[in-house]
Amino acid sequence: MRRVLTLVLLYAGMQLVIPLDTTHGPGSITLLIFGFLVLAAYTSGELATLVKLPKITGYLVAGLLFGPAVMGIVSSASVTELEPVSRLAVAIIAFMAGAELRWGELKDRARTILTLLTSEMIFSFLGIMLVLWFLRDHVPFLGYVTSAQALVLCALFASVMIVHSPAVTMALLTETRAHGPVARTTLGVVLVADVVVVLVFSGMLTLARSVVPAPGGGESLSAGLIAWEILGSLLVGALLGGGVALYMRFVQRELMLFAIVVAFLGAEIARMAHVETLLTLLTAGFITENATRTGGRELLHAMERSSVPIFVVFFALAGASIHIGELVMLWPLALAVVGVRAAAIFGGTRIGSRLINAAPVVKQNVWLGLISQAGVAIGLASILANAYPSRGGEMQTLVLSVIAINEIAGQILFSIALRRSGEVEGEAELQGSGGRVQGSGTA
Repeated sequence: MRRVLTLVLLYAGMQLVIPLDTTHGPGSITLLIFGFLVLAAYTSGELATLVKLPKITGYLVAGLLFGPAVMGIVSSASVTELEPVSRLAVAIIAFMAGAELRWGELKDRARTILTLLTSEMIFSFLGIMLVLWFLRDHVPFLGYVTSAQALVLCALFASVMIVHSPAVTMALLTETRAHGPVARTTLGVVLVADVVVVLVFSGMLTLARSVVPAPGGGESLSAGLIAWEILGSLLVGALLGGGVALYMRFVQRELMLFAIVVAFLGAEIARMAHVETLLTLLTAGFITENATRTGGRELLHAMERSSVPIFVVFFALAGASIHIGELVMLWPLALAVVGVRAAAIFGGTRIGSRLINAAPVVKQNVWLGLISQAGVAIGLASILANAYPSRGGEMQTLVLSVIAINEIAGQILFSIALRRSGEVEGEAELQGSGGRVQGSGTA
């Protein structure tokens, strides 16, 4: 009740304050809107946890509720002016994803992770691309394009939807203290998937911009520019990561401030060098983590702490960008994408498990941990909206619709998988003691 009252008071306060600013443009209240979103979205996230939903869901709902589509506290102009916050959040997400990849752990389970990842990702990519292609007459962002252009746009959308959610996976593993083959394999797959998805998405986006130029976006990209956007991202990211690693080795001070500076500086360098921000920061995070002993961990933790308000506003802005009319129209299509993706993950992991002769517990349960989607997918959708002002907005709405389903269902399914495999710490001990008692009784 206290949280609901907080939201009501915040809304009432904004209704009183906004009309007082009659002499300036929308930019004069941008900072006020930022503060409002931090408080309102965070409170909504706390409310979401009370009904067993992820906090991110609460952030998205707050943005939708207070955004232009419903109450209008956050106007379309404010969403545009706060776009730098979204770009910074995307950079932080990419750096943190790269920093979660530890070379030693990857080598230990490389064959299992790569086989499962390859099979399920190929199935998912092809399945999502084909379902959009067959339903293209009902897909808004595929209107008024040639068949070849529609196919490229379908592939671009599929490159976003094959992503998983390391954040949800790690949060659930931390909460349940689960450990075992299902937990370790799932975590390895979702972490490596981030790298693969960023590479695939970067390539598909540059290809799409070449085949389907955005209005006012200039001429098509040449093969040389496409190659530079990918290879240049790796080069710039490696240099940035090397610089950060040196700082962490010899200076290592003011880490919370330095973490934000790294993300902001990396995003700006990527923009000026005309390379992909996601791939650049992901590479930088990977180099930082693996070039230092403990510095990478410390910087990652500092970044997690300092980026909370940025992430809250980022997800709220994503919710504020949703158009209710399009959302209602796209729900049947979103359900189709969710169903095809889940079936593809199931089939892909089953085939991958047979190829590596995985244990039955892995074969039966790992696919349930790959359903979730969250931060990276929302970040990619934000990039689509910027790259294609019209079509990208429609893509973003469909992406958020799919994420809303997968984020809620995914954490429930993964929790079931961990418990079914007996890897939840408390329950595993209980089952073990039960087995010993039962065994002594039969003896």
